[in-house]
Amino acid sequence: MKIHHFRRRGKLMSPFYRKPTPAMGGLFFVPIGIFVARRQVGSSTGVNGAAIITLIFAMVGFLDDISNLVMDCNRKIPHWMRLFVQIVAGIYLSIWLSSTNISTPYNTKFLVPLPPPLGLAFIGKIYLVLAAICSLSMGTGVTLVDHLDGLAGGVAALALAGLSVASLPICSEMSVFGASMSGACTGFLFHNRYRASIVMGRVGSFALGGAIATIAACSGMFIPMFIACSIFLLELLLVIFQVPFQMAKKHFLGTNRYPLRILPSYYFLKSWGIKEPYIVAGAYIISCLLTAFAGYLGLVSA
Repeated sequence: MKIHHFRRRGKLMSPFYRKPTPAMGGLFFVPIGIFVARRQVGSSTGVNGAAIITLIFAMVGFLDDISNLVMDCNRKIPHWMRLFVQIVAGIYLSIWLSSTNISTPYNTKFLVPLPPPLGLAFIGKIYLVLAAICSLSMGTGVTLVDHLDGLAGGVAALALAGLSVASLPICSEMSVFGASMSGACTGFLFHNRYRASIVMGRVGSFALGGAIATIAACSGMFIPMFIACSIFLLELLLVIFQVPFQMAKKHFLGTNRYPLRILPSYYFLKSWGIKEPYIVAGAYIISCLLTAFAGYLGLVSA
């Protein structure tokens, strides 16, 4: 059965229109990554918790993909409801962190390793708020980038690999989890690069974002996460900055003539004549450099 995704239809028709590609590819690699991690580590509180949180975010994306598949525009899940469920998942991550003792070299929780000579920073309850915000922003950022074949999956796989290296001295179990998810995502990309036969959909992008945020929250490696996921964060900031401008434009110039349109960064790159494979390759090169730096920073900070 072919499951079609409609994210390529309707918003950006113009010369960049493509036929809908089968979606929900995340169902193929997310369970594999979790299974391999649990098989390697065994019974681990950190990995079990990370797996549950990743599956929760995957379920949010799955419901959203299903609603896009079987419902029309007037009946599908509204954006505010999806955002609410993501916030609830982020709160669950914070509650789980506060009630769970994860094996680390430190005796105190809520520590953020900083580059030398700064050392460790204790931020208290702000740690839990930061973890919840990261879980929300990472899932949304990966979803926003997931419009070109292999872009979001490749950058997420590199980011997971960098976090796996960065968290190795602090929490080896989460390092294994990150490496397993990165490997599963890379295997999926080998079969679904340009032009992809199936995309990972929001079930995959939300799961990857949740996994990235969970690894950072369990190890305290927020700074390496921000560096490795710079492409996701920049895309998210670009969309946020466009919202007030587009709303003001819609208000002053009229709703019918100027509909509200939030344009992703790849739209501008394509409008300059840059082809999709070159955009993805450039993002991979930048992400490789950022990931290497993030991994190094995590090792020297631990």
